[in-house]
Amino acid sequence: MDGNLILVRHGQSEWNLKNLFTGWKDPGLTDKGIAEAKAAGVSLKNMGFEVDLCFTSSLKRAQHTLDLMLIEMGVSNVTIIRNTALNERDYGDLSGLNKDDAREKWGDEQVHIWRRSYDVPPPGGESLKDTAARTLPYYEAEIAPLVKAGQTILVVAHGNSLRGLVMALEDLSSEEILKREIATGAPIIYKIGSDGQVVSKIEV
Repeated sequence: MDGNLILVRHGQSEWNLKNLFTGWKDPGLTDKGIAEAKAAGVSLKNMGFEVDLCFTSSLKRAQHTLDLMLIEMGVSNVTIIRNTALNERDYGDLSGLNKDDAREKWGDEQVHIWRRSYDVPPPGGESLKDTAARTLPYYEAEIAPLVKAGQTILVVAHGNSLRGLVMALEDLSSEEILKREIATGAPIIYKIGSDGQVVSKIEV
């Protein structure tokens, strides 16, 4: 029997709204983010998904999104595993800065390189390649075996930590994944066979 892997980026955070680099900083959800999380839960419930196990990061915006989703899905007794391997990309010295202020300090081109290159990290932070180097081994060790066994697994994490998973699942190049936007509160559902290969994908 095929398993289901459901990936969800947390709802809009207070720092998303303020156009700040967030990374491992820990702001909460906005009212819009709360609504996005609830809507994601409603969508999954309406599609008939019953979750066997949940994974999320150590950051509260992802944890709160998951909690709100589970309430809407009517789920109260599922195990939730939290791990820093699923944390957002660490933006280092950019964390907490307004993106416009960062451009003034370092220049448009440099900030663009940090944001949109695959393997160039900002000062003191992680590149997308660095982020994938911690999320993918965790997925392969802890999550993939459950999905291959036919379970339905819900992962609520962050734009860049999920990018690493999407890159592997969809066999995207380092250039292709940089162009892939992952919207807040919008489930991506992969049906996965016992060989770990994607059978189908639905974006809600």
